[in-house]
Amino acid sequence: MAKIVTFGELMLRLAPNGYYRFFQNDQMQATFGGGEANVAVSLANYGMESKYVTKLPKHAIGQAAVNSLRYFGVDTSAIVRGGDRVGIYFLEKGASQRGSVCIYDRAHSAIQEADPDDFDWNSILEGADWFHFTGITPALGPNLVEICKRACIAAKEKGIKVSCDLNYRGKLWTREQAREAMTELCKYVDVCISNEEDAKDVFGIEAEDTDIYGGKLNHEGYKSVAKQLADKFGFEKVAITLRSSISASDNDWAGMLYDGENYCFSRTYNLRIVDRVGGGDSFGGGLIYALLSGKSTQEAINFAVAASALKHSIEGDYNRISVAEVEKLAGGDASGRVQR
Repeated sequence: MAKIVTFGELMLRLAPNGYYRFFQNDQMQATFGGGEANVAVSLANYGMESKYVTKLPKHAIGQAAVNSLRYFGVDTSAIVRGGDRVGIYFLEKGASQRGSVCIYDRAHSAIQEADPDDFDWNSILEGADWFHFTGITPALGPNLVEICKRACIAAKEKGIKVSCDLNYRGKLWTREQAREAMTELCKYVDVCISNEEDAKDVFGIEAEDTDIYGGKLNHEGYKSVAKQLADKFGFEKVAITLRSSISASDNDWAGMLYDGENYCFSRTYNLRIVDRVGGGDSFGGGLIYALLSGKSTQEAINFAVAASALKHSIEGDYNRISVAEVEKLAGGDASGRVQR
């Protein structure tokens, strides 16, 4: 069984019920989520040995966050306990032409104030086959850039594959800060995951003749983006998610995987969205599983996109989907018929 280690921030998610606006009533749903934690949950659901690393307070909310991962069988033994607070994000889910809104309240969280010496990466990565992080984590501060770098160096010394989802967040840092940090960290990355905007925002690499807001995507342009990224950093593989936003409720969803020779595109799914948060992370989890399972480039992108398409139908950050369900959709059964 393959062992994957992921590292990042686990946050408390507070969201109005259904598609209510903030404080349209006096209730909010409290769940947990975060880019790399979402990937860890997907991999655990697929039967892989999944370990998640972060720093969380010792109090009851921090423990609830840990327990949310344990429920799915994620290994939480390397989570460092300390600090004063769990980061929070407030989510107002959009519908139709009203877009979703995400407000962060994560300053001075335990992981944001973590010290590089909090993590013994040589021990944490022992026996691992894969290490995954996203561009969200180094965006939390210079100390997190250093922690991610130490993790990547330790992984490469052990011959562990490293993947990174660029995941640019303009609310956390500037494009210039992102470019400086990610240029350094991507030296250690084997598999890069990006979307229509991240490559442009972080590295200034843009697909030609594409309008992500008007629903126009140019496949040839994304081939160029993938090759430029691979040539710049020596990535073994570059995966790009392709989202056409028709509205907040309806998206077209597909993906491409470049392996240095072949450009493989998935089918396009027409999504009616229940909850899109964690959609990209479920793609990452599906991709890592597929590659570690020995799937071909085409099979890997088909699996990753199908896994993510299913996540868009599930409330919360975590993708509560099995391998069999993903394989069924990837195999062509997108009918959504009742299973009896």
